[in-house]
Amino acid sequence: MKKNILLAILSGLMLWIAWPPMPYTTFFLFVGFVPMLVAIENIIRSDYVKKGKKIFGTAFLGFFVWNTLSIYWVYNALKMVGEYVALPISFIPYSLGALLMATACWLYYRLRLVTNRGLGLAGLFCFWIGYEYLHQSWDLAFPWMTLGNGFALTHQWVQWYEYTGVYGGTIWIWALNILLFLIYIGLREAPNKKLRLKLISAFVIVLIGPLSFSLYRYYNYQEQLNPSNVVVVQPNIDPYAKESSIPASQQISILTHLSDSIGQPNTEFFLWPETAIPDQVNEETIRTSPYFLQAQRFLNKYKNGNLITGAETFKLYNKHTTKTETYDPQARLYYDNFNAAVNIENSAEVQFYHKSKLVPGAESLPFASTLSFLKPVFAHLGGATGTYGGQGDPGVFYSQGGIGVDPVICYESIWGTWVAESVHNGAQFIAIITNDGWWENTSGKDQHIDYAKLRAIETRRWVCRSANTGISAFINQRGDVVQQSKWWVKTALKQDINLNTDLTFYVLHGDYLAMLGSLLAVLGTGFIVVKRILRK
Repeated sequence: MKKNILLAILSGLMLWIAWPPMPYTTFFLFVGFVPMLVAIENIIRSDYVKKGKKIFGTAFLGFFVWNTLSIYWVYNALKMVGEYVALPISFIPYSLGALLMATACWLYYRLRLVTNRGLGLAGLFCFWIGYEYLHQSWDLAFPWMTLGNGFALTHQWVQWYEYTGVYGGTIWIWALNILLFLIYIGLREAPNKKLRLKLISAFVIVLIGPLSFSLYRYYNYQEQLNPSNVVVVQPNIDPYAKESSIPASQQISILTHLSDSIGQPNTEFFLWPETAIPDQVNEETIRTSPYFLQAQRFLNKYKNGNLITGAETFKLYNKHTTKTETYDPQARLYYDNFNAAVNIENSAEVQFYHKSKLVPGAESLPFASTLSFLKPVFAHLGGATGTYGGQGDPGVFYSQGGIGVDPVICYESIWGTWVAESVHNGAQFIAIITNDGWWENTSGKDQHIDYAKLRAIETRRWVCRSANTGISAFINQRGDVVQQSKWWVKTALKQDINLNTDLTFYVLHGDYLAMLGSLLAVLGTGFIVVKRILRK
């Protein structure tokens, strides 16, 4: 058993070494699961009792190592609630992904019991994709560790994401790992040179085919010239001081000064980061807000300028209106708070987008309808859980000149299908506004910008990224970082980007691979249950 545990840990370490932002190690993704598969095979062939529990526990250990080492920075984001309280809470994201991954491996074992190794491994494909799709869709969503994200540093290898999205990367990784596992098992079992040659040939084809196509596409992709001048601003304001020590008007002054330092008469968009306006603003009366008027005075010198800024906003209701609202008994009003993006221009027109992919626990109460009784508890503790509202569809901001922009707020940038839907609705470039300072100088901030490259490839849109403390950047339609800032530096960047109106296959069809895989996973699970019932 000790050998199998070591194999599982080896898998976890190899996958961590392969994960962004580790440079030059992505190829470990193609072999990282092999030790885990060997450990599972050893348990299946052993005389252990309760093999399913042993497989689940062994897989969980390996995946827990991978998840914890890759997203250790989650602890930094939670330290504001107290260092000792943050530690046990951090184990939820460290463990939850590992639990779902181990469940996929356990289902593979259960399918092996009623079929054979070949069908079992085909089922493993589907069970894994089903887990990934679930983990981007339910109330505890955290798709940070979706396998296809692992190519964020080697985006030249996956230019075909414009057809498949990141789930194509998941399939590619598992296909190569399974073929290597079968080659290894073939060496241990009775020798069959013909089968071994077929497996080796299949491995070479599956590795070289997508890689060659991607490199060809990367070096031959040409952007259509359709320029727009964009400025992204990085004010470098300590996130712990934003809402307490520095007045909002002073923060806006910093942002306008940085914007003016490189803005030019033809600049069409200025991007300010998430919650750049930290004081809450009533959306109905925003035109009389001193912060709005301060922003408009800055825009006066830019005739065609638009300002996309993060802001804390709220709405008031006279009656029960939304699922996320809170009732104020003193004012006898309902209200919703929003982590918003606001588009301001040289007119009375104001556009709002409400962050909708909310961080579970920090910005939303998971399974709110069932756990709504906990909202007063969090309110009593001074927490914000469950207090943010959202919207049902991704937004598109339109400038006076008709340019469509996809406003993406922080965490939302890891949802390929959410970004793609906005592009489908008319967005010609992607504007990511974020505040990564909570994570401090950890790999979290690096992973976050690296994942943005994949959104550029999936949609063939420029990504313009404004981060409060870094890293701000411009990413072209091939996923190349054209410009980027340093961490914890006050700066602004400008770039002529190319707008695009063409729609990729992925934009048109979304996560079709994930939905198909999930359907097959459900059917596979049903098959296991039926077979078990018939046996009994």
